[in-house]
Amino acid sequence: MNANEQVETRLEHPPGFEEAPEKERLAYTLLEVADMIGVDYLSVYRLIQRKKLKACRALRGKFLVTRTELLRMLNKE
Repeated sequence: MNANEQVETRLEHPPGFEEAPEKERLAYTLLEVADMIGVDYLSVYRLIQRKKLKACRALRGKFLVTRTELLRMLNKE
């Protein structure tokens, strides 16, 4: 058995192993929100400017939209 085969055997999961479901995130970037609702990034930015969607600035000035705010906007319209 060579080194590559040893690595492959270590990566195999035991029988009955299931991947953990991905947890829902607390906040999303503008690009992620745009992808989720099927619009352009600038459209999401305009929603924030028009105060129809609340966002906060994270590190380095990046906008983040909370999951609850996104759901609120989607249920409203």
